[in-house]
Amino acid sequence: MALILGLSAYYHDAAACLVRDGEIVAAAQEERFTRKKHDAGFPTHAVAYCLREAGIAASDLDYVGFYDKPLLKFERLLEQYLGVAPRGFRQFVTAMPVWLKDKLFTRSLIRKEGVLEGFEGDVMFTEHHESHAASAFYPSPFLEAAVLTMDGVGEWATSSWGVGRGRELDIHAELHYPHSLGLLYSAFTYYTGFKVNSGEYKVMGLAPYGEPRYVDLILGTLVDLKDDGSFKLDMRYFDYLAGFTMTSPAFDELFQGAPRKPESPLTQREMDLAASVQVVTEEVMLRMARHVQRETGMRNLCLAGGVALNCVGNGRLLREGPFERLWIQPAAGDAGGALGVALAIHHKVLGQDRRVRSEGDSMHGSYLGPQFSDAEIEAVLREVGAVFERAPDETALVAHTAALLADEKVVGWVQGRMEFGPRALGGRSILGDPRSPKMQSVMNLKIKYRESFRPFAPSVLRERVAEWFELDVDSPYMLLVAGVRPEHRVAMTPEQEKLFGIEKLNVPRSTIPAVTHIDHSARIQTVHRETNPRYHALLAAFAERTGCPVLVNTSFNVRGEPIVCTPRDAYRCFMRTEMDYLVLGSYVIEKARQPPLPDDEDWRRKYELD
Repeated sequence: MALILGLSAYYHDAAACLVRDGEIVAAAQEERFTRKKHDAGFPTHAVAYCLREAGIAASDLDYVGFYDKPLLKFERLLEQYLGVAPRGFRQFVTAMPVWLKDKLFTRSLIRKEGVLEGFEGDVMFTEHHESHAASAFYPSPFLEAAVLTMDGVGEWATSSWGVGRGRELDIHAELHYPHSLGLLYSAFTYYTGFKVNSGEYKVMGLAPYGEPRYVDLILGTLVDLKDDGSFKLDMRYFDYLAGFTMTSPAFDELFQGAPRKPESPLTQREMDLAASVQVVTEEVMLRMARHVQRETGMRNLCLAGGVALNCVGNGRLLREGPFERLWIQPAAGDAGGALGVALAIHHKVLGQDRRVRSEGDSMHGSYLGPQFSDAEIEAVLREVGAVFERAPDETALVAHTAALLADEKVVGWVQGRMEFGPRALGGRSILGDPRSPKMQSVMNLKIKYRESFRPFAPSVLRERVAEWFELDVDSPYMLLVAGVRPEHRVAMTPEQEKLFGIEKLNVPRSTIPAVTHIDHSARIQTVHRETNPRYHALLAAFAERTGCPVLVNTSFNVRGEPIVCTPRDAYRCFMRTEMDYLVLGSYVIEKARQPPLPDDEDWRRKYELD
């Protein structure tokens, strides 16, 4: 029985994952413990959690795996800087000390970490996109599948495709830096005034408000796209090779203006730019997928890498692509690399066979983080002076929560194990009534404190998803977008049709307006009794009360804050927002009855805006 710890660190979204005999025991991002969003430091707390969850010491580990190859990445950086010299000198001077002091010596750094004291096994490395591919294929429900990975950049690769069969996983082709779909999208993220490696979701959410009027300009000038999905970027328009910004002055000239200043008002130009880069991204994804299917003949496709979090593109792949089934790694970004390297060591290095489930995948619903007993929760509530009530049993708890939601109360919901990946899936969620026409604006402006245009996702009972959405496949990780069914849609009036862009925000588009985007789409999470029975029971109780098996589900945090992990995190966030109730394990906490939070600090000063 092999015990393998996988690690990702030093760039963004550091994480750890523990695999025992091929089974994923625990996985978590470091940000959830340090409360620093996208924390890139060594995942000390995440490692400690994984060891604790497995009931082992570091000395019990057989292998530690790291999700990319530092020497190969260093080679790429040197060639990059030499290739643009003397431009890029400041970037070179900034980066090299960190590499020469730390990153080149990752193996020795890992062995020196106190949390791994006593570990004497081997430290192994996989290439970045090999880690992504392993995270996509090995936990999937498929005996064999094509695998497609797309992100910013690993060592050299920015996209790759391959084939998985049983325990075998082979990469067949790669697209190399600086030509990158992820970096193209990040360039537009930067140019529209959002934060790179964080604000890409905002660009995707903004896109339906715009018109894709720049698509021909992008494909005619910035991107030389081939039929097989490969492409080259015209680097005159980008600055990430030699500078500290994503775009160059030539980019400004092409799109007739400077980048939008962060937090300044959005204009129709930003909406149209977002719509345009989204269309281009989807076209690249579709061409890549069609090429891979032609080359492999496979019926199934597995996806990972940061671009695989583009759920709108994933939805188009499912509807229009050549593959019959998709499976997307829920922690598709760098955090998932920790899981990928651990599974790659188990199957590829040790040669151990996969155990493929006939139903579902091996991610356990992605509920792989810490959980807390009622005794632990009550101890925290008493310590902070909270006023609370304990439900006598689960049935009463679920019924009471469903009644609160039906009364348009906003409820923080913390149950069971924390999710692994960027989405809250009913373990660390804020919930609301999707039928409420005011719910989206209330949750955006008074609870999440974020941009008003950003849509919320629906959680829906898996067995009833096809009644409400144009989808009838599993979507447990909120990574597929599909339309609300026509019978639930609301047509615009002639006056509303004349509105432009963000003016359409408050126009109800369906009978569940809080989770319906302006184009009638929704980012769907199907909830399964097998992986989250309590959340499934809550949706069923809400459906019995209202006839609607859908809830608004957004992550339990405020803007710039990582998703909450502990009961203390949850109570603090609850008190900083205008949520009405917190349901924490078996305990129900009403905001109106709580004393002020002692010695609290302004969360806007604590968390850097994303």
